[in-house]
Amino acid sequence: MAQLRCDCTVRGLVLDKETRQPLSGAAVFIKELNKGTTTDTLGVYRIDNLCQGRYTLISRILGYRESAQTIVLEHTSEQNLLLDEADVHLQDINVTAQRTDVTAGQTVSTLEGKSLDQTRGRSLGEALQGLTGITTLQTGSSIAKPVIHGMHSNRVLILNNGVRQEGQQWGSEHAPEIDPFVAGRIKVVKGAAGVQYGPDAIGGVILVEPAPLPVTPGIRGELNGVGFSNGRQGVASLQTEGAAGKGFSWRVQGTIKRGGSLRTPNYFLDNTGIAERNFSASAGYRTSRFRSELFYSRFTTRLGIFSGSHIGSLTDLQKVLENGEPLVKTGFSYRIDRPYQQIRHDLLKWRTAWKPKAGGELSLTLARQFDDRSEYDLHRPKNDSLAALNRPELRFQLTTFTGDAVFEHKPVDGRLQGRIGLSGLYQFNIMNGRPLIPNFRTYHAGIFWIEKLKVNRWEYEAGLRYDYRRMQVFRYERQTLETPVFVFGNLSGTVGAAYSPSEQWTTRFHAGTSWRAPNVSELFSDGVHHGAAAYERGDRTLRPEVAYNLNLSAEYTGKRLQAEVSLFYNTIRNYIYLKPQPEPILTIRGAFPAFRYTQTNALYTGLDASLTAQLWPRLSGTSKLSLLYVQDRINRQPLVMTPPNRWENGLRYEIGKWGRLRETFVGVENRWVARQNRVPENSDFAPPPPAYALWSLSAGLSLPVRPERAVELGLTVTNLFNTRYRDYLNRFRYYADDPGRNISVRAKWRF
Repeated sequence: MAQLRCDCTVRGLVLDKETRQPLSGAAVFIKELNKGTTTDTLGVYRIDNLCQGRYTLISRILGYRESAQTIVLEHTSEQNLLLDEADVHLQDINVTAQRTDVTAGQTVSTLEGKSLDQTRGRSLGEALQGLTGITTLQTGSSIAKPVIHGMHSNRVLILNNGVRQEGQQWGSEHAPEIDPFVAGRIKVVKGAAGVQYGPDAIGGVILVEPAPLPVTPGIRGELNGVGFSNGRQGVASLQTEGAAGKGFSWRVQGTIKRGGSLRTPNYFLDNTGIAERNFSASAGYRTSRFRSELFYSRFTTRLGIFSGSHIGSLTDLQKVLENGEPLVKTGFSYRIDRPYQQIRHDLLKWRTAWKPKAGGELSLTLARQFDDRSEYDLHRPKNDSLAALNRPELRFQLTTFTGDAVFEHKPVDGRLQGRIGLSGLYQFNIMNGRPLIPNFRTYHAGIFWIEKLKVNRWEYEAGLRYDYRRMQVFRYERQTLETPVFVFGNLSGTVGAAYSPSEQWTTRFHAGTSWRAPNVSELFSDGVHHGAAAYERGDRTLRPEVAYNLNLSAEYTGKRLQAEVSLFYNTIRNYIYLKPQPEPILTIRGAFPAFRYTQTNALYTGLDASLTAQLWPRLSGTSKLSLLYVQDRINRQPLVMTPPNRWENGLRYEIGKWGRLRETFVGVENRWVARQNRVPENSDFAPPPPAYALWSLSAGLSLPVRPERAVELGLTVTNLFNTRYRDYLNRFRYYADDPGRNISVRAKWRF
């Protein structure tokens, strides 16, 4: 024993295995002796007074895999330790985040959590109605499209799980083919956002974002059930997800919806049923520097079109317009007969992201979409053989391939960060049936660059983008095939700033430009569009729209008061819209209102304001005001089909714990919608409907069924007093009233 030396030393560095950067604060110890130290700021460690022998040297630090290495000590030993980065899984808390690629000065509204749960079972357009400045464009009672500051369809871009939603969105009755149950949250960016998202984002952007895939091992899920009294509609949605070892996770979701004829306060709306089946699945793999995700969804629906909107003669059409009552009145039925729409939308997306050693992140997103829309007229072909085939009178098959590559560089000096990206699109449409729009093929490419700078309480952002679009059309003119080519290109820019003088106050300023090329419908429509019950005619000389947008907003968030005011000013050069013609048109398929696409210079300006106040310890109140002014600047008159002003007020009482019940609340709300007085004289087939006010009630609770598990229940009654009204943005307001009272019951169970 006297010969055994105990003056040996082991020392060295603890480094990141990939970057070779030193790791400060890492623990290093001898397993057999339980003797150790920690690394200094340079990653250096040193353990003295060790006896000669064979030992196990352990090193560990949060965020890295533990390292174990055998050493033989005879004298002083130099031993560097390399650690692999690893994910950290917390047993009780799972912290996740979703990045928002929104400019600093833009106004954003978010629907998530309990607020999103209360909209379950409704369409995307209906779900967003509760947000300030958001309304819906309706075609009857079963089709709703979101409207942002008065703009909709091709002026509002929808991103479904990070992919541009490409369907037949050019039509007012072509609602987004998206199942809202897929979303963990829905965000609305108000104002021109062409730099980040590309053309068409003149009015704003809707981001439908699923929740991040789970990282905690195990299987969990969620079951939602919703029932509606009006239409006797039922909706069920099931979602399961899980995570396995080594970074793999997955999610599967499906929805079924079935409803029958909707009812106004005085009569049923014939043939307004719906049948919907949706499915989605995603799988992902992630490490500390690499992520990859595959997503697939299928949306299928069959929508009945109100049969009272299809009228056989000009005399009958005039009679309906004068009397305000539909010619067709029947009882309740789940049957969906002609006219109706049959729609299928498939989305396949693959996204991968990689963080290089130098920092930043490089991502690539590839997607394929297929939209198959069939429209069936009221009347079958007179030929019995053709009628037996039950073929659609119109069928659109749109296939779209998109690709986006984005590099986001790491912050410079902790203040400057940005991203540069490339995007591409290839799209072709095949149409069958009677002529309405021609076949076409579109190529699109874009490049953008955005930088963001943080200086104390200020945040600045600026960006620039260029897009090029080429569309070739294939159409027959007098039995001769014509293939005209349309080429469009334009710049988009944005500057924004946000200032936070305190934790409660934030002010934002945003100035941006965006543009939109005329779509094939606006250029070449020529015929009866039965889904909209209208005769539409295009104009091939239309030029691209160019929008200039200014936004100024202020937000206050206090303990008892939250408030937001937003002013917007949007001018659009070469604004394209459907102008009602003086007289209806009579075709072999019946009599229809006639519309023609035309252009002007337009002004959209207004104000959004919201206020939430804690009036009493358990009582809170909300108020939302939306004002909009729209003007045709060339003809110096208002424009048709723009939302009227509206004001919403509500009270909510939080009961909280009540016996075994948890999170109990009751609420009441009133929505007042003004009459749209600003319309051109003699420009429509019927005058704007009068103002109306609707009351609604809501209640909710959580019922524990086992430890850490509960069933969430909700009740909502809309149009409480069964008020008879017509909304100006409902294209079927010429023929019938809007739906009456609707009682919905929701149940949600997480397992």
